[in-house]
Amino acid sequence: MAELNGRPADPDALATLALTNYGHFTSMRVDDRRVRGLSLHLDRLHRDCRAVFGADLDPEQVRAYVRQATKDQSGSFIVRVTVFDPAVELGHPAKADNPSVLVTMRPASALPSPPLRVKAVEYVRDAPAIKHLGLFGALHARRAAQLDGFDDALFVGPDGHVSEGGTWNAAFIEDNRIVWPKGDVLPGVTMALLQEHGEYTTEPVTLANAKGMKAAFATNTSIGVRALSAIDDAPMATEHPELTKLRDTYLAIPGEPL
Repeated sequence: MAELNGRPADPDALATLALTNYGHFTSMRVDDRRVRGLSLHLDRLHRDCRAVFGADLDPEQVRAYVRQATKDQSGSFIVRVTVFDPAVELGHPAKADNPSVLVTMRPASALPSPPLRVKAVEYVRDAPAIKHLGLFGALHARRAAQLDGFDDALFVGPDGHVSEGGTWNAAFIEDNRIVWPKGDVLPGVTMALLQEHGEYTTEPVTLANAKGMKAAFATNTSIGVRALSAIDDAPMATEHPELTKLRDTYLAIPGEPL
């Protein structure tokens, strides 16, 4: 299923995503027609549309598109809202100022997700504050990690500080303290929800510091709170009272109706 501006998507319009790939998106988990942090997802789309296209995006129109596209769906699934200009040309991105809204769906996995083994990879995303379509670097890092026997990549900047993961935010547990890495990272919706509902600190975390933490976890809308079982060759605890509390806190957050 793919709907563009509320209608079945024209394949010619979708070709722009493959040939130019300029735009932004958000993905959100729908459980029984409700989305945790729906307002934050819509705020992200509005904010990023201004940054990417210099245009305003009507959150309620986006919500209506999602509601229509998913009207026959029940249970749990992932909705992705992609915003792009089908008329943009590779040589003239400055003319990309008429964004359209593409709504697609995919199945959702059961929660909680199994732990991740991650490999530290030196990488910094372009324009990290924007959830943009430029995923090559992140996916290339993920592929390299998987070819080395890991599940995903944990990004480390040139300064040696940990930032985020392939498509998720990272955080750590030091004793009973939740530590989110300080740096240029995507402001994730799940991260924001957890920060709203509990105490935490934000500070620089070196790779050595990260490996010495009691536990570590990844967060995004698809996986909720997912433990990291290892960073490189350093094992991490996958069961910890704070991890259990974080999972329970996230699952208890009421979803907003579509």
